[in-house]
Amino acid sequence: MSDVEQRQERREFRAEFHSLWRITFCPAIWALHFTLSYCATAIVCAKGGSVEMLRLGIGFGTLVALAAIAWLGWRSWRQWDLLNDREWENDAGSSEDRHQFLGHAAFLLSIISFIGVAYVALPALLIGSCR
Repeated sequence: MSDVEQRQERREFRAEFHSLWRITFCPAIWALHFTLSYCATAIVCAKGGSVEMLRLGIGFGTLVALAAIAWLGWRSWRQWDLLNDREWENDAGSSEDRHQFLGHAAFLLSIISFIGVAYVALPALLIGSCR
């Protein structure tokens, strides 16, 4: 294998490495938001804290989580590269097809995670008291 081929292979590996991380970030943000929201609710209700402050905290955390997921979704959409080549199928098995498939998968996971975070935040809007 020549030096040029090795550099090309390393470059492709780095791109796919970041794509694999991008796939995991959105569901991880959703899980972290879920855990923190419900733990904060349990603590505030057990200690008799302010429900209004809880709502504000969950609201702020929700906005941060949705912004992060939207940003990662946008990056995944760009990696999918659908608008540039108008290819709906990536079945050739080339490195470009794999790269676009990982972008597609990450984009779909970002949509699911965005909806999940929104649904986790709904009880914070509807909570009247801890009883």
